[in-house]
Amino acid sequence: MAIFTTAQEAKVSYTVQGKSSDTSITNTVNGDATMTHQVPIVGLYANKNNDVTLNISYEDGTSDSKTIHIKTNKLSKYVKGAKITVSKNDKSQMDIGDNKLTLIDRTTKEPFAIDANGDVRWYTKNYSQHTFEELSNGHILILTKKDINSPAYNDLIETDYLGRVYKEYNFKNKTKSSDSANNGENDETTLIHHDILELPNHDLLATVSDGSEYKEDVMVQISHKTGKVVKVIDLKQLLPNSLYKHFKKGSDGKNDWFHQNSLEYDTNDDSILISGRNQDMILKIDFATNKIIWIYSGKKKSTWPKEYRDKILTPTKGTSITGGQHALTRLSDQDGNPDSEDILLYDNNQNVTNGDKDASGKYSQAVQYHINTKKMTIDETWAYGKRIGKKNFTYIIGNAQRLSNDNTLIDFGFKNDGKESNIIEVDKKGKEVFNVTVENSASKAYAYRAYRMSFYSDEYQFNVLDDSN
Repeated sequence: MAIFTTAQEAKVSYTVQGKSSDTSITNTVNGDATMTHQVPIVGLYANKNNDVTLNISYEDGTSDSKTIHIKTNKLSKYVKGAKITVSKNDKSQMDIGDNKLTLIDRTTKEPFAIDANGDVRWYTKNYSQHTFEELSNGHILILTKKDINSPAYNDLIETDYLGRVYKEYNFKNKTKSSDSANNGENDETTLIHHDILELPNHDLLATVSDGSEYKEDVMVQISHKTGKVVKVIDLKQLLPNSLYKHFKKGSDGKNDWFHQNSLEYDTNDDSILISGRNQDMILKIDFATNKIIWIYSGKKKSTWPKEYRDKILTPTKGTSITGGQHALTRLSDQDGNPDSEDILLYDNNQNVTNGDKDASGKYSQAVQYHINTKKMTIDETWAYGKRIGKKNFTYIIGNAQRLSNDNTLIDFGFKNDGKESNIIEVDKKGKEVFNVTVENSASKAYAYRAYRMSFYSDEYQFNVLDDSN
């Protein structure tokens, strides 16, 4: 944080000088012009005397600049221990802008972000599991734990890029009928798993386990004002009981028949997109009514109960069947047709229950589908990963993100049985423009997801808090 005053009101931007071309980080400090400045600086190198140029634009139209030097500490153990190797970085074709980094969201240990050269430019000392989500105000949600020796992650914090905590939700396993998220104590079970998002009213929607014999098949809406659970969506009440009644229990004695690993809110029609790994299934539901809009699965339409068959999407010839998939997202409108939508996901291609038995295990891929909701068809329109083959097959975790320049960032997170994670950025033609391998530094410290993110976003503003707050 750079703190200083100016003789007249001004706005400030800064640049952290990169070690090489196209690795500098530039941000404009959001907020009104002022004479007292608190500049949150993000994008520093570790263990280095960083050169940071402050650019000051005064209200009278004049400007000034000053270069300061910020000495940083060494990286923490589990970030430093992750061996990062960049084999490709065509910076002119990458989606990096003025301040974008690749965020490595790990299954455990500390998340960190790297530049196009693979240098760590940001990290948090908060251990995280799966969840790292940016909010509309530019803050981030991290599912962490207060005691690093605890097996459970039941502390959800709203924090920022400098580590200030604005809000905290503590979860405790009570009973299936629990209606409160804010109980103040941790439990041996991690209650939130895999994903969480911010709804338009700023409430949170999270994938949870409800404490019953079934796990990872429930979503809850959590009030951002009170921490109370205000809505519950139980997928057992939406899908046929034949899918879960006889599903084999795991070693923990729980029935993980669905294993919901992602959710996305679609502002176009107030719906939720859902991925269920253990059913090799994706589906869309109306958030207001909980009614199913469509389902895509390798399970044949004729084997579904009759009341579901009009919701089953029919694949066109050559369209792949997903298996053990992750990271289902809605893409922007591709054709202007109100009866269609486009989605992107990471297809692990692992046949769990209804996947493609013949192709299973041969490759993993990012895949884009076009859905015609009037004809109830699904058509594969783009994919990348099949030609790489088995060396990048990952039977668990992974992510696919469509970037602002239409490139796609793909996280083959569990490559080589989790010993390493391979993150690749490709253009629309499948040309590789970025390739980085992260050899994981500890057990389960692989890249659960990788995102290309701005550090920081245009919505982020460091607010000066007084003692009353």
